[in-house]
Amino acid sequence: MRSIAFFNNKGGVGKTTLLCNVAAYLAKEKKLSVCVVDADPQCNATQYFFDDDIVEALYGDDESFTIYSIIEPLALGEGYSDEIEYVTSANFGVDVIPGDPRLALTEDLLAKDWGDAKGGDLRGIRTNLVFSELLSRLKNYDYVLFDVSPSLGAINRAILLSADYFISPMSIDIFSLKAFENIAEWIDDWSKDWAKGLANVKDQKRIPKYRYGNAKFVGYVTQSYMAKRDASGRRRAVQAYESIRKRIDSVIDGAFKKESRPSLPYELGTVPNLFSLIPMSQSSHKPIFELTGRDGVVGAHFQKVKDARKIIREVSNELIKRTT
Repeated sequence: MRSIAFFNNKGGVGKTTLLCNVAAYLAKEKKLSVCVVDADPQCNATQYFFDDDIVEALYGDDESFTIYSIIEPLALGEGYSDEIEYVTSANFGVDVIPGDPRLALTEDLLAKDWGDAKGGDLRGIRTNLVFSELLSRLKNYDYVLFDVSPSLGAINRAILLSADYFISPMSIDIFSLKAFENIAEWIDDWSKDWAKGLANVKDQKRIPKYRYGNAKFVGYVTQSYMAKRDASGRRRAVQAYESIRKRIDSVIDGAFKKESRPSLPYELGTVPNLFSLIPMSQSSHKPIFELTGRDGVVGAHFQKVKDARKIIREVSNELIKRTT
């Protein structure tokens, strides 16, 4: 099993759309078993995967199992959750641990226990390994994908502590460049604190044996740029985007330590502006590459659906290659 967080400190970069479509491609085209953990309190992935009736039933029942059900027992001093439940998205072919707005309420718990963990407190360490414990229950999947918020907070820290990898969907703008610098500095800081915390544990044999460590950065995916084709037929970003795009790799070189950087090229793929296909996909609760006339596709959009399939295939294949 390989676990991957789709993460960027900058919001509005198409992170959830990319994750959901890559998850669907891995499951439906590559025939891999995939579980998506919606760890963003905005719950956009959950709303993308399921229609309104399922979402209403899910959140209308206080007994429904969500991402909050995994952390709530820790807040109550009861330890890890006894059971893990999921909901299957038939259209996307994946299992989903639904998101929950109440997840935001656990930020303070994880932050407080992080402070204790730095001093070698075992309870604090166990709390911040909650996603490692979750992944130990999901080991029969080929891939577990985390959708996370655009935050450098305690929840995302616990996820990146436990996940094997993270990729960064990004828009081509100056703010995404700055986000890479923020992410690298943030990871470096808490990695040092975590190492000190483990070293401070008096009885080393009592440290939980779950898999953990810094999630490895495997690359970025540029999204929503305006593109045109050159004389050879290849897509090229228009000049305003191209000037920023040329700076991305050098920013990564300067922000991440050599041992924390993936092999070149850092870019896993590119997703140009797909215009109305994205809201069409969201309202139909279907992958972009499976949209049909029944979903509202007309005229030239049929070609864009084919283009989308190729784009998602290229990103998915590159992701598999870098995480195998």
